[in-house]
Amino acid sequence: MLIIGERINASRESIAKAISERNAAFIRNEAEIQAGAGAGYIDVNAGTFVGEEAEHLQWVIETVQEAIDLPLCIDSPDPAVIKAMMPLVKKIPMINSITLETSRLESILPIVAEHQAKVIGLCQSGDAIADTAEAKVKMAGQLVEKVEGSGILLDRLYIDPLVYPLATNDQSALATLNAIEKIMKEFPGVHTTCGLTNVSYGLPNRKLVNRTFLVSAIGRGLDSVIMDPTDKQLFGALKAALTISGKDEFCMQYISGFREGKIE
Repeated sequence: MLIIGERINASRESIAKAISERNAAFIRNEAEIQAGAGAGYIDVNAGTFVGEEAEHLQWVIETVQEAIDLPLCIDSPDPAVIKAMMPLVKKIPMINSITLETSRLESILPIVAEHQAKVIGLCQSGDAIADTAEAKVKMAGQLVEKVEGSGILLDRLYIDPLVYPLATNDQSALATLNAIEKIMKEFPGVHTTCGLTNVSYGLPNRKLVNRTFLVSAIGRGLDSVIMDPTDKQLFGALKAALTISGKDEFCMQYISGFREGKIE
């Protein structure tokens, strides 16, 4: 199960402040604690600094790479910023993200192909969102077609079916779970991923909803997740779900996580 650590995102007030003040110790610590907690990639985002994003993201990338040896997930709404960051990364990165919007596909897929990067593909087009399982799977198929057409291997594509808040659509989680299962069956080699926090937006005790959704998604075949690996209850739910799903031989990951104090 690939964990993409989500904490270094400028939408978080503490991260934006650290970036503005060039507080390298704070950013390095955020990278180190996620790496220590089990992240496989570290997402880096400075998207809230409109007009200055490239400058800030370059500093974040350099600072994170000074602290840890993990690959990065380059997260930006601007394809030009993503392209500018590629020469800076020390390991083959993941790019977050593509949609079915033509301009974004045409800008980002050549970067993915050139650098043999992994890429997150959102089930979303320029003028539509997919709120049913059928619509999500249809868009996933279109993403697969575009990625393969660019000469990119499917095992580098991580499809995010996009879960929407249950508070406004009580069928959203179920639609996403069904889509994950169908995508993993219909497109051999492709991966699925998901950002958890949308599902609980507007509800009380959001972390409980996030954990429950993650456990359900793992049971449907989800093999990657964008999350905070330092959340010990969430991390524990993930490891327990992998164990119950038969994806943890002799329960060693679960036992190791408990012994290392990563599970609460």
